[in-house]
Amino acid sequence: MYVWHSRIVRADRLLSLVLLLQHRGRMSAAELARELEVSTRTVLRDVESLSTVGVPVYAERGRYGGFALLPGYSTDLTGLTSEEALALLVAGSRAGAPAPGMAPALASAMRKVVAALPEQQRDRATEAAGRILVRPDGMIQRPAPVQGEPALLDVVRCAVFGGRRLRVRYAAEGAEPRWRTVDPIGLVSARGQWYLLATRDGADRTYRVSRMREVEDMAEPADRPAGVDLERVWEERRARFAAGFPDLTASVRVREAARARLVDRARQVHAERPDGAGWLRVEIDFGGLDHALAMVWALGPDAEVLGPEPLRAALVARVAATAARYGAG
Repeated sequence: MYVWHSRIVRADRLLSLVLLLQHRGRMSAAELARELEVSTRTVLRDVESLSTVGVPVYAERGRYGGFALLPGYSTDLTGLTSEEALALLVAGSRAGAPAPGMAPALASAMRKVVAALPEQQRDRATEAAGRILVRPDGMIQRPAPVQGEPALLDVVRCAVFGGRRLRVRYAAEGAEPRWRTVDPIGLVSARGQWYLLATRDGADRTYRVSRMREVEDMAEPADRPAGVDLERVWEERRARFAAGFPDLTASVRVREAARARLVDRARQVHAERPDGAGWLRVEIDFGGLDHALAMVWALGPDAEVLGPEPLRAALVARVAATAARYGAG
C-alpha cells in the first residue's frame, strides 16, 4: 500500500482531469467542474498543482478558451512512463485535506498509478515522489517571491531524484553569493516558492531556489538516509525558522475587502469583530515587527494599526520617509 501523509489532494481526481483533457481536448473550467463534480475553484487549484510538477496543462483565454494539454502529450494507465506517474504522485501531495471518508479511495488511486508502471520503475517513482512536497504555506506565510530559473530547478530536481550531491552558488539574504556543497534531501514548493531541504557538513540547511545563482550536479552519491518523511522534515524546519521571529500581536482595523490579504499573511488570528460599515477590527499575530510592518504597509489605506505603539511609530516613520522621497509635505 502506498502510504501518504495528511493534507493531500485526491489523486484519482487529478488523474481523471488529465485523462479528460487527453480524450476530449480543450475543456473549460466549468465543464471540468461538472465532469469531476467539484467547484471551478477546485479545478483551477488542481490545474495549478499539475502544472507545478510538470504535467503540461495550459490555459487558452477568450470566449472559446479553456484548458488543454500540450500537443503530442498523452498518457493512460497502461502506458504511464515513470516521469508521468511521478508527476501525478507529486501532484497528489499538494496540501488540502481529502473529503471525509475518501482516504481509502485516495490510497486505491495511488496503488493504480504505481501498479501501472513496469516493475523495474516502481521503486524509482515512489522513492522520487517522496522527495517532493507541495504546500500552500511558506515558512512564515510571507508573500512568495519570483521563483528561480527553471533550468536551475531542473538540475536540483534531477540531483534530488538521483541522490547526488550538489554544488550551489547561493546568495543568502544580505550577503554576496558563495559556493556550497550540499547533500539534497528533498524539494518543497510552498506558496509558489521552491525550497531545497539539504544537509551541509551534516547540519540541516534549507535553501530557496530563487536565490541560487549557479548549480552543479557533482555526480557523486549524496550522504542522506534511504527514506524520508518529507512533510515531517519540512514542518520541523519551518517551526525552527518561525521560532526565530518573535511573535508580535497587533490590533488592526481593516476593510472587509482586504481582510483575506491581511489574514493569509499572518501567523494567527485571535479575534475579529465588525468596526463600522465595511470595516473589521482584528487581533492578529505576526512574526515580529518587520513582518507586521511589511504586511500592513502592503495594504495601504485599507488598514490602520491601532496598536502596539512601536508598530504605529514604524509606520509613521516609513510614511514620512516615503513622503520626503517624493518631495511631499
